[in-house]
Amino acid sequence: MTRMRTVGWTVGVIMAGALTIGAGEAPTGKDGVLPGKDGVPMGKDGAPMVLIPEGAFTMGSNEGLGNERPEHKVFLNSYYIDQYEVTIARYAKFLQATGHKAPPLWDEDSVESAGNRPAVGLDWNDADAYCKWAGKRLPTEAEWEKAARGTDGRRYPWGHMQPFPDIANYNRGQWVSYAITLNPVETLGGMSVRHGTKEGGKSPYGLYQMAGNAAEWVADWYDREYYGKSQEKNPTGPKDGEKRVIRGGSWSDSPAGIRSTARVSAEPDYRDLTLGVRCAMDVPK
Repeated sequence: MTRMRTVGWTVGVIMAGALTIGAGEAPTGKDGVLPGKDGVPMGKDGAPMVLIPEGAFTMGSNEGLGNERPEHKVFLNSYYIDQYEVTIARYAKFLQATGHKAPPLWDEDSVESAGNRPAVGLDWNDADAYCKWAGKRLPTEAEWEKAARGTDGRRYPWGHMQPFPDIANYNRGQWVSYAITLNPVETLGGMSVRHGTKEGGKSPYGLYQMAGNAAEWVADWYDREYYGKSQEKNPTGPKDGEKRVIRGGSWSDSPAGIRSTARVSAEPDYRDLTLGVRCAMDVPK
């Protein structure tokens, strides 16, 4: 049975319209993939993507919880991943194009008033369907973590320094509204330079909001002991399971919950106003 945790007061009804992004639809290429800027492809949703180069990185943390251990080296082939979390406006286009059922707490007013905030309230199947519609896929857990922390083993996307409110959206307490509780996906924080992080809250590869704002579904089934038996190259998680992995923490999490190695899980039909998604794509051959 589908569940929705109540976070603050409930808002919204099923959407009746959708907001388009930009002046119009760009022509789609093969499988809905567009040529993009500077040779970087983008999906049907038109969301900017970033290339993560092939190579090894350290996954997990020996200082973290038991499900983050042991630290281990993982080699990944190159791949693309969305620079930003999937926005309300882009998700509205998907709903309009496919007739997919909107999340139970979807607020039609937010499509226009907060279209640049992340779409939340998604279960795993919603997230998977959106990425497939866009000509993309969900990132694996390993792909998500490398994109968030890079290759130098940092605790957060910006480094080891603890977060503060103008670099990440976290520890907000109760839900208020899409426009108030969530940050625009391209937000970096205006005072971050003063705190010594010139790139704000961006990850080493230039991805935004990889810590806090919306937690993000990834492709893998969850196994708390998987790291002790994970394959060394391009791991895709267990073959099956009862729960899917969630990464990145959200607006409601503590600093510990938005670390780049923190692992959370939920049944695929679980919904929450903390849960969103960003998509990935294989490098075309």
